[in-house]
Amino acid sequence: MQTRTVSPVFVGRGPERAVLSEGLVRAGEGEPQAALVGGEAGVGKTRLVEEFLAEARGAGALTAVGACVEVGADGLPFAPVSTVLRALHRHLGEELTRAAAGFGGELARLLPELGEPGEAVRAARDVEVRGRLFEMTARLLESLAQERLLVLVIEDLHWSDRSTRELLGYLFRSLQRGRVLLLTTYRSDDIHRRHPLRPFLAEVDRMRTVRRMELARFTRDEVRRQLAGIRGTAPSPELLDQVYRRSDGNAFFVEELASITEGCGRGMISDSVRDLLLVRVEALPETAQRVVRIAAEGGSKVEHGLLRAVAGLCEDDLIEALRAAVGSSILRVDEEDGAYRFRHALAREAVDDDLLPGERSRLARRYAEALEADPALVPGDELQARLATYWYRAHDAAKALPAVLSAAAWARRRHAYAEQLQLLERALELWDDAPAEVRAGLRIAEDAESYPLCDCADDTLSFLDMLAEMTLAARFAGDSERGVSVVNRALRLLDGLDHPLRAAWFWTEKSRLVRWGGRGNGWKELATAQELLRGFPPSPVHARVLTEAASWGVIFDPGPGSLAIAERAVELAREVCDEHAELNALLSRGGLLIETGRGEAGLADMRGVARRVVTSDMVGVFTRSHVNLQSLLEGMGRSEESLAVADEGIALAYRYGLRDTQSWIHGNRADALFSLGRWAESREVAEEARRTAQLPVTRALAAQRLVRLALGRGDWETAEAELAVMREHHLSHDNSAPQYAHPAAQYAISLAAARGRILDARQVLRETLDRGLSPGTGSYTWQMVAAAALAESEARGVPAAEPGRAEAIALIRECAAGLARDYPVWAAYAALVEAELRRAEGRAVPADWAAVAAAFEGLTRPAELARVHTGWAETLLSEGDREAAAPLLARAHAAAEDLGARPLTEEIGRLAQRARLSLVPREAGEPEPGGAERFGLTPRELDVLALVAAGRSNRQIAQELFISPKTASVHVSNILAKLAVSGRGEAAALAHRLGLLGPDPADVAAG
Repeated sequence: MQTRTVSPVFVGRGPERAVLSEGLVRAGEGEPQAALVGGEAGVGKTRLVEEFLAEARGAGALTAVGACVEVGADGLPFAPVSTVLRALHRHLGEELTRAAAGFGGELARLLPELGEPGEAVRAARDVEVRGRLFEMTARLLESLAQERLLVLVIEDLHWSDRSTRELLGYLFRSLQRGRVLLLTTYRSDDIHRRHPLRPFLAEVDRMRTVRRMELARFTRDEVRRQLAGIRGTAPSPELLDQVYRRSDGNAFFVEELASITEGCGRGMISDSVRDLLLVRVEALPETAQRVVRIAAEGGSKVEHGLLRAVAGLCEDDLIEALRAAVGSSILRVDEEDGAYRFRHALAREAVDDDLLPGERSRLARRYAEALEADPALVPGDELQARLATYWYRAHDAAKALPAVLSAAAWARRRHAYAEQLQLLERALELWDDAPAEVRAGLRIAEDAESYPLCDCADDTLSFLDMLAEMTLAARFAGDSERGVSVVNRALRLLDGLDHPLRAAWFWTEKSRLVRWGGRGNGWKELATAQELLRGFPPSPVHARVLTEAASWGVIFDPGPGSLAIAERAVELAREVCDEHAELNALLSRGGLLIETGRGEAGLADMRGVARRVVTSDMVGVFTRSHVNLQSLLEGMGRSEESLAVADEGIALAYRYGLRDTQSWIHGNRADALFSLGRWAESREVAEEARRTAQLPVTRALAAQRLVRLALGRGDWETAEAELAVMREHHLSHDNSAPQYAHPAAQYAISLAAARGRILDARQVLRETLDRGLSPGTGSYTWQMVAAAALAESEARGVPAAEPGRAEAIALIRECAAGLARDYPVWAAYAALVEAELRRAEGRAVPADWAAVAAAFEGLTRPAELARVHTGWAETLLSEGDREAAAPLLARAHAAAEDLGARPLTEEIGRLAQRARLSLVPREAGEPEPGGAERFGLTPRELDVLALVAAGRSNRQIAQELFISPKTASVHVSNILAKLAVSGRGEAAALAHRLGLLGPDPADVAAG
């Protein structure tokens, strides 16, 4: 009988293998695939992956595997991704280098073999720069996957760092082409309620393109087959019962039990999992046991040279010990890098748990000393993080603090901001324990975005330097709550100290963090920062504070006061030679000039910045320049120019690898296309905005564009669903700015009105206006006010709308009166709002609508013009001028049909039907169809309609007109059918609106 440790027969997992095989076929056809395999420790995830990789290689795929590294809370940022890229580089060599041409300097942050990491392309280090790294990684994989099938595996995702998770999420969402399959594994039993992987899994579950599988334990029959494979013969029923009971179907435990049950009687095997896992180790020679214990403290993997240096053994003794450990299936050799790993993490955890605390710290020190003596023992991109971990575990604050700060700086250079923040948290923990002379010699940061770093021996200022660096790391990592906490600590420390520049810097950062965290608009903090700087000479901090204040003004208060701040910000930035601040201040000034009516001057500022951005590759400014210019041109009614800016912006965003900026530009492009009446194109571009969106704000804005399209086309269910998506994503940041709040209100008003909920529509408007209305928000506010006016206009004659109608109309008029009319499109909306309100009051005349039509002519706003022509025709018909109304209705109907605007098309059709007008334009002199009867109603039906509108019942109508109640009922039914309405209330409203009512019903009865 032959006894093995691992069964040569792969047992079970048929459904999971089928799913993976199907994914492999789809990936081979050029459709990128992604899958997650979860399961408890030891259940067989790695074996499933190994079998699948063998299948993939048999199909001609190039495979690469990377594992997340368990080295403590700090983690190794991007470690498994770097391992995968390194494996691909070993296989492909120059081909990979060529594929990375043009952005190899960025990818060198993940793959040092490509050379030195390049400088950030004249950009602020924020989420856009991080997004650039992610996008370049996606493009590299797509490029390599054009010529071959790639199967890339990331194991042990439960140990992953946040940067790795975010990169994987980006790849899952963003890979659109290429023959590539991404497979990841994780331990499900480790995922407690607050485990950082849980939100990632929740996000993945919402992705329709990712398949997630959970491996179950083996059944009794599967355990029998596994034992037979390991032992070479079928197990006895007694042995099967014993192993199945104690393993509970866990594949790894079955293997361990199978190796020690031979010769053991019932009850001789310990029920302790740890004891079970240590049995195999304790059977090794003493030297091999010692090497295994050393390896356990080294982390998830240990390089041969490092293990030799720490163990202190000669090469022969070390090889003999390792051979015994590998032969007993405790350790295994990684085929890619030659490092040693435990065959299963459970075994490493058991061995490490068996070490005494003193043993652990002593071994950690020896690891750290070995790396300091010879840094080449580990890959260069892992050195800083592993040194920091080993010194921290050695409990030597004097050595650990500098090492942790070096690791934090390295994480920042890799754009791994979450890991940088974790390391700086550890530095805070170590600070007080480190000797003063060690703290005095530290340089905390190289650059902190205009913060005045001390670079001195002052302990308090050095600590503040670290808090400044932590603040930026928290902001870049998107952790606004932690950022505010760090800022508050810094401000408490500064209280009573004479350091106004530092305090102003922290207050400015707090403004951003408060705003991004949805905890306010941040003005109080900015005002405090400005007050602190009053009377001090210009400095980079001044330029930063005023530039931020100007940017705030563009969003929240685009008036003269904010414009004055922007003017001063431009001057200060030039005085201190801060080009980045100067360009941002110019963008703010340009936007404020436009919002306050000086459009050409504002456009000159913004176009000038856009030119400088393009010629100098100012990526950090580009993320605002083209997006804002696009948006403001559209707001001014210059949609064609906005599209031209979008064309240049999209090309640049792709070149720079800024996917979220692409989403902003696509979204603005969708706005322009919608305004121009190109709704089908607008929808395609809005979907592209959603596909490229990376942040909650851009996802909310993508949904916003889809809400508008659904409303225009009368798809109320889709509009409601997208409105919910928009609101959900808006919760993650302050959404009180008009550019977010007013479109959201506009669509909520329109949807409520379409559903017949006029009272809800009024409530939305009141709540929005109660938040305050800035003096220069024409770009976003006129359309909201127009939606509210239309809602009141359409509700005319509806009994439920009567209470509060006058107050609602007065509120809309008051709001409109306070809005600017500086550009033709704003003036046109002002005229439209007043016409709709007059219609709501029953006072609209053809001249009102003629003036609105004249205002919209030449503005390339076909949807608005069709709506205006409909209102104009309606008033003409109410005055009996069917000749003038007919061509207006025909033109409006043709435009509405071209747009796909179903509600407007149907409204025009009903109006034409009642008026007995053809919607086909007539030739000159062609007689009108439909006869002389007014809307097809007989004189008696007009009498009945007048009484219906007065609220009479059928019995009351019969009494007043001296007819039977049954005859009255027949007349009412005929009227509803001819008017194509569903009830008496709608018939009454239509009669009032179209002026169908004749003399007072009492007069009719008397006559």
